[in-house]
Amino acid sequence: MNKLLTDRRRRFIRVVSVRWRRRLIFLIGGIAVGASAVALAKMADWAQIAFAHLLSESRYAALVATPAGFALSVYLTNRFFPNSQGSGIPQAIAARQLTEHTAREKLVSIRIAVGKMLLTLLGLLCGASAGREGPTVQVGASVMFALGRMSPRRQPGLILAGAAAGVAAAFNTPLAGIVFGIEEMSRAYETRTSSLVIGAVIAAGLTSLALVGNYDYFGTSSTMLRSGTDWLAVPLCGIAGGLAGGAFSRLLIEVARGLPGRLGPATKQYPLPFAATCGLGVALCGLASGDMIYGTGYAQVKAALESDIPLPWDFGLLKLAATALSAISGIPGGILAPSLAVGAGIGTNIAHLFSGAPLGAFMLLGMVSYFAGVVQAPITAFVIVTEMTNNHAMVVPLMASALIAQATSRLLCPEGIYHALAKGFLRAHSTDVSAPR
Repeated sequence: MNKLLTDRRRRFIRVVSVRWRRRLIFLIGGIAVGASAVALAKMADWAQIAFAHLLSESRYAALVATPAGFALSVYLTNRFFPNSQGSGIPQAIAARQLTEHTAREKLVSIRIAVGKMLLTLLGLLCGASAGREGPTVQVGASVMFALGRMSPRRQPGLILAGAAAGVAAAFNTPLAGIVFGIEEMSRAYETRTSSLVIGAVIAAGLTSLALVGNYDYFGTSSTMLRSGTDWLAVPLCGIAGGLAGGAFSRLLIEVARGLPGRLGPATKQYPLPFAATCGLGVALCGLASGDMIYGTGYAQVKAALESDIPLPWDFGLLKLAATALSAISGIPGGILAPSLAVGAGIGTNIAHLFSGAPLGAFMLLGMVSYFAGVVQAPITAFVIVTEMTNNHAMVVPLMASALIAQATSRLLCPEGIYHALAKGFLRAHSTDVSAPR
């Protein structure tokens, strides 16, 4: 009898130990992801400041520095950090669906995380129109995957938690991190890992708060739609943002799959000249914009929202072109923050059609519409914009605009950009793809 009780006690202790070890992995991973996100954010700001200093010496320096930087970034990516190109979110999505550890390790690993951070900074240092939030998702997934060696059966859940924690820490939007994990990363709600994912997001968020304090990404905005006429901007922004976002996504997907004719094979055969050409295009967009389209676009949009001064009429178009060129060039860098900047430009232009329109409200509608048009994740889009501006008065119009944008985007691009690009990584790294275990 005593022996039976002893065996039961040992089994109970073993089960409890395994469960708490699993929870500890998620919490430690969340802290590590939060610290990584803050470090990348700080260094990204320094990189953009350094490039701005270069432009203060000579605006035309971008004609040399940007193409050369793009070519160097693609060389380092292909030579030392393969699969770190682009946003990084498609790689994280693909890694969740792969079933073999070695295949996942080619898409999410500490080596890739280090390369992703360094090369994202290089892109910003030479003027790329790119963001750090998408790369933070791949970094977060990589950090969690590395910790997954202690709990190999939970690898898909750890990758999901790392990605969600990356969004939460990068934007300081914990709710958006959870929604992103459900809507975009998994496309389903997994009850077995939900509490662990939330724990990782909380840990990442608290780490970010401890290191940089509480803040709203784009500041605090109380702007809102005032009259019935202003509400016409909801469908207008939704349609305009959806069309622009759908066209942008379709372009990136087609380039990734290979352009028709001789151009497609040429971009694959000569990646460095192609990257340099894209960099030259970004530099020309920068010159045309008065040096406003380089980097994430965060500073320009925040200043416009806080001062209620409209962005230049061509800001959205030039920012879109520069972001597209940066994205197809093959350099590591995200599209989330630049997409918000493009949307702000679209909202500004639509505001000119209305007399006495609340500029800030129109910019928010443009931001959520274009964002939803690009990623086709409307809930994530309006939750992110709401949390980033601490503006709850605009929740209903933002929701409506996001849904309209998603429906419009699908007319040009039937599939969301991240999942479409993830299929390429799945084909390249696995012949046995199944649902996450």
